[in-house]
This record gives sequence, structure tokens and C-alpha cells, in this order.
Amino acid sequence: MKSRLLFVVNTDWFFVSHRLPIAEAAIKAGYEVHVACTLTGAHKKIEAVGAVVHELQISRGGRRLLATWHEFDAMMNLYRRLRPDIVHLVTIKPVLLGGIAARWERVPAVVAAISGLGFIFLSRGWKASVRRILAGAMYHIALSHPRIKVVFQNPDDRDAVRSFVDLPEVAIELIRGSGVDLRAFRASSLPKGVPLVLMASRLLRDKGVGEFVEAARLLKIRGVIARFCLVGDLDLANPSSWRQKDLDEVVASGAIEYWGHRDDMAAVLHQASLVVLPSYREGLPKVLLEAAASGRPVITCDVPGCRDAIEPESTGLLVPAHDSVRLADAIQSLVEDYSLRENMGYAARKLAEESFSIEVVAERHLTIYEALRIASIT
Repeated sequence: MKSRLLFVVNTDWFFVSHRLPIAEAAIKAGYEVHVACTLTGAHKKIEAVGAVVHELQISRGGRRLLATWHEFDAMMNLYRRLRPDIVHLVTIKPVLLGGIAARWERVPAVVAAISGLGFIFLSRGWKASVRRILAGAMYHIALSHPRIKVVFQNPDDRDAVRSFVDLPEVAIELIRGSGVDLRAFRASSLPKGVPLVLMASRLLRDKGVGEFVEAARLLKIRGVIARFCLVGDLDLANPSSWRQKDLDEVVASGAIEYWGHRDDMAAVLHQASLVVLPSYREGLPKVLLEAAASGRPVITCDVPGCRDAIEPESTGLLVPAHDSVRLADAIQSLVEDYSLRENMGYAARKLAEESFSIEVVAERHLTIYEALRIASIT
């Protein structure tokens, strides 16, 4: 019989964006693959590769206790019905609730993907401190399965989790991001003419959208000739989200262009002269991997996750978080030096080929699955 692998993730579109090639590789390797998630319409792409999709409503907020209990109960019922050999939990709430449910229902093996520690680990104040304590206790239970691999995307998140969870070294895997398709994201020559400075992310304060807008304003005041473009959606379920009114005002002021959500990121990146992500903390941002594969230099913050996606001074530049002036200075240095942008772009593509290939990432996961499968039957 085929081993049954169940992914649990918050939404179908996130799975398509970040884990679909791993599911495809698992199916080719002989696994029966199931995916449980909130459905938004992207699930048809998951079914198209041969995976079975199960609707599982998972809100990304965590403030409604009754709703959280219902989500936990639904996960346990799903485990009970499917009897998976391995569950692969992706994003914070599936890791926490799904990990606890996996222990409760005696799932043979667990993979937990820690791709960033989330809003409560960036927030300040006593309420955030209480939430961190509660989250730490939940992580301790969720990650204490006897046959578990916890996949981190950067060493800072690994060390942070190990500060409140006693994870043995054998349970830890460090994989730099979710990979990028080097055939879909190809290197291309930098565009001539007025440079286009691109930021692509969800429109969250924690992503540094405010700093990007302020840097664009500063550079326009300085007389720097460049276009500044923001690509991405509002995320009103996240406490850090921008509001439509604020976005409309910024666009009306002429500080930036707003291109909304785009499904053709390879084509968007080819229009860019450089890519900016002034985020406060990440797991390992997929857009920076895609930028590297496209041969685009990057400016990002010297924070966990972001700094792990580049080679400083070779494929891009690091600036302090929360500092729009230093961000503006870094953007100006690249905007005004085509040769530097070009050299960094070449180095970025080489880094992507060596470290970020989706084939390498998928193979690492298949190795994890096989080791857990063997351990669970011996």
C-alpha cells in the first residue's frame, strides 16, 4: 500500500504558491497525497497534480477561542478518518493545532514547517508577552511528537524555538525556503531607461510597506529618477494590514504605483531593475528567491530570514529595519549604478542555482518523509 501523506495548511493559494512542487514530487515518489486547507478557488491546481483536497476551515487569526476549538476538533476528525502515515504541517496555526492533534490521534510521524514566527513575536506590550507565553507552551506540546522533523528556513527561528522547546538536534532540519522553479523564473537582462524599484508582498506594516513608501518620497524629493511599484494584496485578516484608504491616499500622492495582486510574477520581475523588501522578520521570503532566480539585485533588512536570502554586497544590500532613510540611500546607490545592479544580478542568479532550486528543496523533503516512514514502521 502507498504511504499516505497529509499536508495541513491555512489556504489553498498558499499551498499552490509554496508547497505544490513538493506534493508533486511526493506523488511521483509513490505517496498518496492529501491536502487539507481553506478553499479559495486555487484547490483545482492542487487536484490537477493528483492530490486529494479536503476542505478545512482555518482562520489566520487566533483570538476567537471557540473558533479555534472547532478548528482543532476538525483536524482530529480528519486524522481519524484519513489515518495518515505522515502529516506535514505548514504555517503557524496548522503547526500548533495540527501538532497537538497529531499527538492526540497518534499519527505515526509529523513534519512541522516553521516558516516565520508570526505577528505575536513582532508585537510589543504586555498582551503580546502573554500571547508569546501561551504560544510557547503550545509549541512545546505540538513539537514533542516522538517521530518529528521540524523544518526551519533560517537559524534565527530555529534558535528562537529552541529557547522554549527542548528540540533534539536529530529532529531539526534547516532548508533555505520553499524553493523556486528556475525554469519559470529565468534570468534576463536588466531593463534600460528609468529604473523600476519593485516591492512585492502582502500590504502589511510588518513587511515594511510604510518604509518603502517613505523611501520613495525621500528619493523623489532628492530628484532621483526612478519609478516605485508596489505589488500585492491587502490582508485585512492580519492586524498589521494597511487599509484601503491609506493605500488610496499614497497612490493619489504619486509616491508609488500600485499594480495590485499579480499571478505573473516572473514577467513582473523582468520589468524590475531591483527588488526591495524592508520586512521586520521573515522565514525566508519567496519573492527574494524569485528575484534572485530572475537575476535581480535585492535590498532587504538585516533581520532573520531576509538576510538569509542574499549574500550581502554580492547579490544585494542589507539595511536596518524601520529605517526609511537608510533604505532610500541603498536604493539610490543601486538606481544610479547600472553596472553594480548588473553584477549583483549575475551573482543572484548563481546563488539561486546553487541554493534555491525547487528540485533540491523537494528532494530534501522526500528524504525527510522516507526517514520518518521507516522509523514509524520499525
